[in-house]
Amino acid sequence: MRISDLYAPIFKVWRAKRLEQYREALRPSPEDRVLDVGGYPHTWTSTPQDVALIECLNLRVYPWPEEKDFPDHRIKIIEGDGCAMPYADNSYPIVFSNSVIEHVGDFEAQRRFAQEVRRVGVKLWIQTPAYECPIEPHYLTPFVHWFPKGFRRRIARWFTLWGLLEKPSKAEVDEMVDYTRLLTKREMKELFPDCEIRTERLLWIFPKSYIAVRR
Repeated sequence: MRISDLYAPIFKVWRAKRLEQYREALRPSPEDRVLDVGGYPHTWTSTPQDVALIECLNLRVYPWPEEKDFPDHRIKIIEGDGCAMPYADNSYPIVFSNSVIEHVGDFEAQRRFAQEVRRVGVKLWIQTPAYECPIEPHYLTPFVHWFPKGFRRRIARWFTLWGLLEKPSKAEVDEMVDYTRLLTKREMKELFPDCEIRTERLLWIFPKSYIAVRR
């Protein structure tokens, strides 16, 4: 069993709500092209497509076997690095990214990612889990992200729900620890100074995620 299987029912509700908020904020038009940095088609197929083209950019092109099931969705999967995109300034009317910037590496890599999406997109919707939330969404374990990397490396396999469910190898643990870095609200404001930083909350109390919005 994978940890994503536990998330699936909740994600379906959260994704629909987030897409509704995105559309209300950015008002995409039928002529717009959307660049989804680090995204996947299933983010978009739950609702009718309202733009001309959605391009999902990832480090590697991957097959999308369900494409035939969504003939009305114009989605293209392209290869590229969100920290160094080969596009001119303002190439896309909308740049969208959901839970990606926390996986690119250290803070300097996150800074490059933020600079690139701000450069390439006219409008922005960039979401990431909140460091301040006590439940870490990747390990699905309380407080683990607040400890140093060395401690996380030692406990990830046997003392987190992610480790117990997915039984990761040492290499997979190292990748999780080294390439998962949640951002604080202060850091989001620093990375996206020209954006509104919205806060989604868990149980109306704890910050669950942050969204950088530029209209």
